[in-house]
Amino acid sequence: MIKKFIEALKGRRMSPPPWWLMRQAGRYLPEYRELRARAKGFLDFCYRPEMAVEATLQPLRRFGMDAAILFSDILVVPDALGQKLEFREGEGPVLEPLVSSRDIARLEPENLDRHLAPVYAAVRRIADELPAEVALIGFAGAPWTVAVYMVEGRGGGERTKIRDWFRARPADGETLLELLADATVAHLSRQIESGAEAVQLFDSWAGGLDDEEFRRFVIAPTKVIVAKLKAHHPGVPIIGFPREAASRYPEYARATGVDAIGLDGAVVPAWAVREIAGGCALQGNLDNRVLVAGGARLADEARRILDGFRDRPHVFNLGHGVLPETPPAHVAELAQIIRAWKD
Repeated sequence: MIKKFIEALKGRRMSPPPWWLMRQAGRYLPEYRELRARAKGFLDFCYRPEMAVEATLQPLRRFGMDAAILFSDILVVPDALGQKLEFREGEGPVLEPLVSSRDIARLEPENLDRHLAPVYAAVRRIADELPAEVALIGFAGAPWTVAVYMVEGRGGGERTKIRDWFRARPADGETLLELLADATVAHLSRQIESGAEAVQLFDSWAGGLDDEEFRRFVIAPTKVIVAKLKAHHPGVPIIGFPREAASRYPEYARATGVDAIGLDGAVVPAWAVREIAGGCALQGNLDNRVLVAGGARLADEARRILDGFRDRPHVFNLGHGVLPETPPAHVAELAQIIRAWKD
């Protein structure tokens, strides 16, 4: 059976395009909240295969997306490497920050496979339970974004600690990014071996860098990951999502070798179609606030995006993840709009 999502990533135009949503399993679903309440904490949730499987499948039962994405988190990698991590209610992930080369040396990549075995068990079970036409996406955080959390101790902000450190001691930056690139290859490879049919790299903090930093911290490690994954798993599509890359999206697509590129909500479809090389499929890029609003605005914006990408292999998605306050009925509306669209 044809899997529309995989076909689109491999360069085939589909009408209507396949679709899925970042954070499609999450707090906007009452069944997710009920499930989450049964876990001791968020990491416990991620490491219990039966819960991860159920969370992954919940949005498919409601909305019938063309792809499922493993329920997990990008920070399971630093957790597996031995960095202290906790998820605090109302605050999100908090890590004990790396502050020196000695902290980097204490990380333990040899523990990755053992520590993340429950994640790979969940992937195997999801692959067995998915409908034949639905593809399974594995994922990881890109090295720069994961490093931001590891050095800053949390996400967001101006990322001044990590940028100052990597400027003053570039060898430390290279060491950490190389370690994370290798860990990411290992993590994604195990997901693929367990049943993932495509993978996505989330580089959520790719914005706000100058051109040289973007090439060193975002493009360079991603290029290494893509090359190694393609050597080990030829034919498995790779999606890169360098959020807020702005005018650097075309260079990222060209230099890294990804099969598809996720676009944030600020990107104009006509610009992306014109500027990003035609061999790269495009994914996105509805503003997640528009999905919250619903109604006529949702219909207009969704059709604008569908029309704008009609001449390229396209996977419909958001420009960022589903927000917790999103009414599930609006996701159902979006599903109907996509399925009714014809080019």
